[in-house]
Amino acid sequence: MGYSDQRIAGAILFVGALQFIIGMNLAEQLYPSYSVSMNYISDLGATCRVSCEIVQPSSSIFNSSIILLALLIIIGSYFIQRAFGTKFVTVPLVLAGIGAAGVGLFPETAGSLHSIFSFITFLFGGLSAIVAYRIEKPPLNYFSVMLGVITLTALVLYVSKNFLGLGPGGMERMIAYPVLLWGIGLGGHMMQASKDPRQVPFDMIMRS
Repeated sequence: MGYSDQRIAGAILFVGALQFIIGMNLAEQLYPSYSVSMNYISDLGATCRVSCEIVQPSSSIFNSSIILLALLIIIGSYFIQRAFGTKFVTVPLVLAGIGAAGVGLFPETAGSLHSIFSFITFLFGGLSAIVAYRIEKPPLNYFSVMLGVITLTALVLYVSKNFLGLGPGGMERMIAYPVLLWGIGLGGHMMQASKDPRQVPFDMIMRS
């Protein structure tokens, strides 16, 4: 028995977010003297201050994990589009995936290019969580919006360097973790779909 596009999308997003959380935490554990508060997440790929340092195997684990996340987000977006037929959700999700790919392909050694891709990832990741309420059911849609708002609020604080005592790394995780948890939640939600949403008129989905 085949799986619906919605269930396939759910499985892909679930695996993508989960493997990145595991990969990021594993890279942290293997990075000597790494500080969750004071180190940026991307320091795991390459740490650049006065000079650049690449710590292995943390760098390879982090970069490969975030590139895999990016690929799975983009592939998952394709199946979401097939299932729901709404670019309102898939466009920001694809952009978040492109941003994540850029983070892995262009680490801190790439300078401002890395910062641009990081911002794209965070911004469109948060927006994706908010607009996804259109394809979710209560109570997940409420939590989805809440997690997206937390991510975007933390992004504003991060950019303005108001770390609220968490340090730059701590605030950066306040951006990343809510949207990653949303990805796991959305994936689980879609894997439990009782039927293919393509059988339901789209205007009914939008009203739900």
